[in-house]
Amino acid sequence: MGKERLLVALLLGDICGKPGCRALFLGLPQLIKRTRADIVVVNGENAADGLGITEELTRQFFSMGVQVITSGNHIWHREDILPVLEKESRLLRPANYPSEAPGNGFTVYEVAGIKVAVVNLQGRIQMGAIDCPFHVGASIVDKLRRQTPVIIVDFHAESPEEKEALAFHLDGKISLLVGTHTHVQTADEKILSKGTAYITDMGMSGPLDSVIGSSSQIAIERQLTQMPLRNVVSESPAYLQGVVCTISPSTGKAMSIERISEQFGF
Repeated sequence: MGKERLLVALLLGDICGKPGCRALFLGLPQLIKRTRADIVVVNGENAADGLGITEELTRQFFSMGVQVITSGNHIWHREDILPVLEKESRLLRPANYPSEAPGNGFTVYEVAGIKVAVVNLQGRIQMGAIDCPFHVGASIVDKLRRQTPVIIVDFHAESPEEKEALAFHLDGKISLLVGTHTHVQTADEKILSKGTAYITDMGMSGPLDSVIGSSSQIAIERQLTQMPLRNVVSESPAYLQGVVCTISPSTGKAMSIERISEQFGF
């Protein structure tokens, strides 16, 4: 028997505003070529001026080579995306919102003859009161494993404790759990004892000269005045941040995980 060909998954953290979209347009083809990525998953919930995503941006991301778009609590900021969530199975909202919410929280995408499941979950610590990501996530994963052992989870959450705990809860049942939401890339990428790759937060694909994507001046003024000033995405050169992970298609176990943080754009 020959050596198994590993699946290469490229995941990018929260695409933030126009700088993040430009960086994706300029940098994604290079990243796909260099990493030989089979599947690309990006979190797009901040793509439209920092809040939400539009149908047009969704189409553009798919045309660039993205296969699945995940999201989080900001997916609901633009009402015109709601019908898109209903009809486009590759645009996800967190699965632990009530079933009455539009859209789907997971999808199965076939690439190179391999079925890859992608699940989107959202945390509850310092975030909205929604269904338990531990119970919902485990239930979905158990069902998906009947189709494929290759399962990727985007856990959109504030708390590192909650993110790490979910990774251990699902260790051995999923291939990869990436954290999103904080826009700050962590340096704790690792493979857990039962074969699940993990990072607390992939970071942000957006402007370098910013406070988690927003204008530094507005962020400073908010701290000085404690007023609820509206965020404005900073216009500056941007970077793409995320991870590339190799996965065994036969077992679903992660073989490697590597952080990505590269500047693209102008």
